[in-house]
Amino acid sequence: MLMIRLQRRGKKHQVMYRLGVGEKRSKLNGEQREYLGWYNPHKDTSEFKKDRIQYWINQGAQLSPTVNNLLVKNGIIEGKKIAVHNKSKKSTEAEALKEGEAKVEEKKEELKA
Repeated sequence: MLMIRLQRRGKKHQVMYRLGVGEKRSKLNGEQREYLGWYNPHKDTSEFKKDRIQYWINQGAQLSPTVNNLLVKNGIIEGKKIAVHNKSKKSTEAEALKEGEAKVEEKKEELKA
């Protein structure tokens, strides 16, 4: 399966990213089939080859969540952004436990009344 994803380049604290398409199971810094542009997060500048991105998407290449959000932000593709940083399972389990305890307390108060 082909994947369009970011490939880190640059020095320490001066990171830049290349947008490349390659096999999903290959190493991230390995060989890519084609480079589709670049992104500099420090200056918030980028340059993408819109026609080639559309070509690879039509060929069945999947987008990584970060690339999807970046392309939606720049107006290259249509759609919604994807939540990249979801809450951890531990925090959601803890919240569910607290909600369950609150419901138990409410039931106890109802029974007392």
